[in-house]
Amino acid sequence: QVQLVESGGGLVQAGGSLRLSCAASGSIFSINDMGWYRQAPGYQRELVSTIYRDGIAVYADSVKGRFTISRNNAKNTVYLQMDSLKPEDTAVYYCHAHIYTGRFISDNFWGQGTQVTVSS
Repeated sequence: QVQLVESGGGLVQAGGSLRLSCAASGSIFSINDMGWYRQAPGYQRELVSTIYRDGIAVYADSVKGRFTISRNNAKNTVYLQMDSLKPEDTAVYYCHAHIYTGRFISDNFWGQGTQVTVSS
């Protein structure tokens, strides 16, 4: 059994900052990519950022230069530092991880979601 537990969402004014954290626990052999998706009301879930085990990171164009993703492999944790937040960043943010639970067995896992609200 694998769990992803998120923290750090909340309400912030435009221009402010928030830091999201997501910790994976359970029967984990290794973790490939970890990252964040978001879903605003009436919109599809979209990739915000993901980071691979070797540290290579990918960002959506809409957050480049404002958000920074990082991970601690020893703690199976991924972080998302969000700066210069805009009202359009308002969404439920979901942690995602591609986890190997065995040498050749892997699956995609999701957190429960954390609300980020940016007021104008």
